[in-house]
Amino acid sequence: MAQALSQSSGFSSLFSQNHIHSKSRIFPIRCSVPVGNRGKLAGCSWKSDFGGLRVVDRNGGFLSPKQRNPTSIDAKIGLSIGKAQRWWEKGLQPNMKEITSAQDLVDSLLNAGDKLVVVDFFSPGCGGCKALHPKICQLAEMNPDVQFLQVNYEEHKSMCYSLNVHVLPFFRFYRGAEGRVCSFSCTNATIKKFKDALAKYSPERCTLGPPKGLEEKELLALAANKDLNFTYTPKPVQPEPRPELEPVYQEAHSEAVPSSSDLKLPYPSAPMKSPQDIEEKTPVAAGRQF
Repeated sequence: MAQALSQSSGFSSLFSQNHIHSKSRIFPIRCSVPVGNRGKLAGCSWKSDFGGLRVVDRNGGFLSPKQRNPTSIDAKIGLSIGKAQRWWEKGLQPNMKEITSAQDLVDSLLNAGDKLVVVDFFSPGCGGCKALHPKICQLAEMNPDVQFLQVNYEEHKSMCYSLNVHVLPFFRFYRGAEGRVCSFSCTNATIKKFKDALAKYSPERCTLGPPKGLEEKELLALAANKDLNFTYTPKPVQPEPRPELEPVYQEAHSEAVPSSSDLKLPYPSAPMKSPQDIEEKTPVAAGRQF
């Protein structure tokens, strides 16, 4: 078969062992010629390893090795694959953001101000996460003032362990100086829990103090994780000022303690004894001299 093709096409030097050699690449082909048309190229189809892509021109003829450009084929195939969106990338709203690192999560919470922040922990292989994603995108569109942060569990598994996230899908709500206000897991069947939390914590409010973000123990856990490039310096604990108790004590007892002129000694219940009676009744140790 190889000999027949080489004779009819005229490039026997480029055809060897059912392989087409193009510069440094080798493309295996498969050729099927009908029995009644042996020696003809009309029924021969060349297929490469690019998903069954036929190496033919627009007129139905075969392309010579010089005409074929494997690099352009790779680029076209890679471009078509890159256009396919993953399910967690579909329907994203402007107020939805995917977290890239532990530092990104901490900074996003601190930069949110008084906004409500919803942290969505998901996994590409989680069926419940995939089914719930369109509704989360819809709720994000209905609540543009709420910031939604997506954390891919598979890409940030070590960080999720440090944050004690072990069930998916999982959500945590943060609000200003209050820090974390609630956390729960829900699915399509329990989406009402998510809607109730949005209705409760999304109304505008003014909290005193800077945004709290993650808790102190969570920040320390992230810093202690060697797999994460995250550093945290604990804030110095300042002792609370103690009130001065001494002036208050004096003021409280100044009226309770009477002066010496107001003191009245009680009358003795028994007659006073004379010094002579006391000396007579004082015991003396026998057999000892002082």
